[in-house]
Amino acid sequence: MNMIDWYKKVLFENYANFSGRARRSEYWYFTLTNFIITLVLYIPMVASIGLSQNQEPGAMFWLLYGILMIYGLATFIPSLAVAVRRLHDIGKSGWYLLFYLIPLVGPILLLVWFFTEGEGNTNQWGPDPKDIFGNIHEIGKPN
Repeated sequence: MNMIDWYKKVLFENYANFSGRARRSEYWYFTLTNFIITLVLYIPMVASIGLSQNQEPGAMFWLLYGILMIYGLATFIPSLAVAVRRLHDIGKSGWYLLFYLIPLVGPILLLVWFFTEGEGNTNQWGPDPKDIFGNIHEIGKPN
């Protein structure tokens, strides 16, 4: 799967799916694509202020601002959902996402968790998303 396929999977197939697990690639490709789209909208929006005669926001600024806000609202729920599923993959509850509210330490801790490899076996949130064939990881121990 490429970056756009992961993005579409999160946005269209799992829009508000807070159950199950998400691989690192699913989380990070969605996040990267989301960031690039936001940047593509944000840069011309800011540049439109510099291009106006009186240095005040013109029609182009407000149009791009509106599109950016609509896009942000449309991707807010899928962003939360994929983050919760990513935490599920490492064996943590989605409520750990509230750690983001702890200044400095919380975002760093979440970043480390988002980079952590998921649990290799089935956990309480479902089977390992990497193991699509149901392989046996250890001799005599099914998933």
